[in-house]
Amino acid sequence: MRRFIPLLAVILPGVAAAAPSPSEIVAQAPDSDWATVPADRLLVMTLGTGARVVIELAPQFSPVHVSNIEHLARAHWWDGGAIIRVQDNYVVQWAPRDEKATPPAGFVAHPPAEYDQPKHDIPFMSLGFSDPYAPRSGFAAGWPVAGDADRVWPAQCYGTIGVGRDMPPDTGDGQELYAVNAEAPRQLDRNLAVVGRVLSGMEFLGALPRGTGALGFYTNKTQNIAIRDVTMATDLPTAQQPRLQVMRTESPSFSAYLYARANRTDPFFVHAAHGISLCNVPLPVRPQPADAVAAGH
Repeated sequence: MRRFIPLLAVILPGVAAAAPSPSEIVAQAPDSDWATVPADRLLVMTLGTGARVVIELAPQFSPVHVSNIEHLARAHWWDGGAIIRVQDNYVVQWAPRDEKATPPAGFVAHPPAEYDQPKHDIPFMSLGFSDPYAPRSGFAAGWPVAGDADRVWPAQCYGTIGVGRDMPPDTGDGQELYAVNAEAPRQLDRNLAVVGRVLSGMEFLGALPRGTGALGFYTNKTQNIAIRDVTMATDLPTAQQPRLQVMRTESPSFSAYLYARANRTDPFFVHAAHGISLCNVPLPVRPQPADAVAAGH
């Protein structure tokens, strides 16, 4: 018997029902509490196995780096490239087939350090709990962020997509990207450009064999994980374009979801934590409902 699997509570007459779980809140959220991610914000990476990873880009945080990525994707820069590094409890990193090739027109070779943004440019919703990495944390433009009195920056949570770089002042140009595959390495906050997050397919990246070389790099090219192609969703045939929605962080459902994750009282839990860290509030994602797709929303 698997004792760790929560059993459904039996509600007896006169006994109050348990508070809804986070998953129940997500399942019951009305359509008005969801936002469709525009296709021009989606990057689709297909591995050699056929597994598909869908990434939402974040030009509001790193506009120059994201523009570089869009130019590279449209130039088929990562087609035939590979995942070259899988460091346990840290990151999955990939590279193009030829980093010495001449980048496409419009590519910026030396982007600025897009590690944070002015606070007043991005409305902020507080998490409501202290953060050891920053004076405050919460959500801005639907993304987990930290900040101080003047600046705000995206947090390096599970599934975050960032830009690999060399030692400062190098900021990376977007050719080598990584996905956080572990407990949030928040020490990376404000030190690398965050350009997106995985909306679907993170399970494929998280299950890859770990590299045995220094920092999790594969020691032999035969170990590399092949990338078939990386494409902007708008460049795919309409039928192949991913259609995903994220929960609006300003919605009543998200407020209830956040509260429930911090105060678990559904039947499995004996003691509620009454607190939560920023990266332990993953943004709910769902496929766009078929009726909304048919209606063109």
